[in-house]
Amino acid sequence: MTIVDGTRGASIAHAASEPGGLHRTIDWKGAFWIASGVPALVLISIGGMGATAGKLAFLVWAISVSMGFLQSFSYAEIAGLFANKSGGAAVYGAAAWLRYSKLIAPLSVWCNWFAWTPVLSLGCAVAAGYILNAVAPLPVFSPTSPEVVGWLQDAHNSAAIAGKSAEEAAKLAIAALTDSATPELRSFKLVSFSFLGLANIEVGATFFIGAALMLMCFAIQHRGVLGTARIQMWIGLLVLVPMAIVGIVPFLNGSINYANYTPLVPPNGAWTNGGWTYFLSALFIAGWSTYAFETAVCYTREFKNPAKDTFKAILWAGVVCVILYSLVAATFQGHLGLEGMAQPGIVDGTGVAAAMGDMVGGHSPIIVHLLEMMMILALILAIMMAMAGSSRTLYQGGVDGWLPKYLGHVNEHGAPTRAMWTDLIFNLFLLTFAASDATAYYLILAISNVGYMIFIFLNLQSTWIHRIDSPNIPRPYRAPNWLVAVNALLGFVNLVLMGAGAKTWGNANALWYGLAFAALIIPVFLYRHYIQDKGRFPNHMLEDLDLKGQDLGERRAGLLPYLTLLLAAAVVLASNYYFQLPPA
Repeated sequence: MTIVDGTRGASIAHAASEPGGLHRTIDWKGAFWIASGVPALVLISIGGMGATAGKLAFLVWAISVSMGFLQSFSYAEIAGLFANKSGGAAVYGAAAWLRYSKLIAPLSVWCNWFAWTPVLSLGCAVAAGYILNAVAPLPVFSPTSPEVVGWLQDAHNSAAIAGKSAEEAAKLAIAALTDSATPELRSFKLVSFSFLGLANIEVGATFFIGAALMLMCFAIQHRGVLGTARIQMWIGLLVLVPMAIVGIVPFLNGSINYANYTPLVPPNGAWTNGGWTYFLSALFIAGWSTYAFETAVCYTREFKNPAKDTFKAILWAGVVCVILYSLVAATFQGHLGLEGMAQPGIVDGTGVAAAMGDMVGGHSPIIVHLLEMMMILALILAIMMAMAGSSRTLYQGGVDGWLPKYLGHVNEHGAPTRAMWTDLIFNLFLLTFAASDATAYYLILAISNVGYMIFIFLNLQSTWIHRIDSPNIPRPYRAPNWLVAVNALLGFVNLVLMGAGAKTWGNANALWYGLAFAALIIPVFLYRHYIQDKGRFPNHMLEDLDLKGQDLGERRAGLLPYLTLLLAAAVVLASNYYFQLPPA
């Protein structure tokens, strides 16, 4: 391996002015505001978390975001090694594995992308639900509503309620009246069908509203990262401030019932095998949200001063996430309790704003409507963040030789438009699932999180691999040795969560579906590397590792990376076999 001292700084300066590439236009604050959509992700899955973790939910969120904060320091170190790369920790970590396997390296990039990209479709589905509630609300009837009383007294309905109790008859009346009074917009379906028995697909109003939101986010980002960061800053302020209020005020105004936090046992009531499975499953799905602020290092190639901006961006994004995730999760549980957390509107996300309004403003309709607007903005913030990060992962994969060449293109504003179009088209397909039913929603979430845990494991190990193989490359930030070791261990902890937890969300085979989707990178990479590039990597990709020619350098770590992978596979299989939910 050849060590180059002076060329790295020169190459960064060259990259700043290189035509046809990403533009160096933001500092760490720009990346922080783009990543400010991460705290909003807690609102997407807070209801499902309550159903799975029970009274442990608030603790699960706090543990998970703390793990994410520790892991971020490893990402900050490896990001500093590659000032000329975009695409986030996956791209930086992939470089460490390149010497040991041409297939493992692109796996990191691929898994990171398919972990991040569903935020677009899932966020759009929930945001569309809020918009539908605003423009075409569902009718609400109670047993004492005049409409219900009139329906029960109508002779035409006597046969339907014959022999029924008063309660059963009222339920039939409410169902019939709700069906007849539901706005046409909500019941409109262009097409409806079953997809391989996994989900019932309905292409209707939710899909079209979600698609419009996705296209709006695309249009905003078409003008480059600087414009995106500016818009994200204002939306971020409108989201983070109310979330902070929701996380603090309920503790001050008496809205919290502290009995909702104890006893600290899983939903089955005991720390048996089934109880631990519930707990690990909750930690598994929480990581999809709580670890996500690592997207702050996705913009290293667009930082004005990558040596300083990279660490600051991920540090402050992490601090905000630790505070907001811990507080908001605690106030929701303390106010709603388990029964309230399991309500359909909390589970699917469309009732979250009303719950927050009740926490901080009683039943004030004005506050509820303001929080509904905040929820829509929060989801748009998350959607824009996901499109910005995942498209740059695709872009850098196209530039570095992992993914098809067409992805390595930017427009005149420095936006990776072909990668953005790829993201958009893929998520329009996913939106047909996410907008259909909750089972499909959580199946998408579980499959994408399998990819996320694979990516996280590979990248936490890549820090020590980089240390061994590239010890002389300057590191603007160097994580403490003990923390690198802790994070390497957390990589295995995440695999335990994946093996135990993936099968409990949406489908019992979610783990295997996720692994199968991860394996799709093999034909994609083989096409790019051996057909498009004739078996050679782009020279600039190797230069970032201080290598010349096609020599991948000495494997100083020896067999350690391979043994690590074997142990990883064993951990996943063992945890999947051992941890089982109790019988229904």
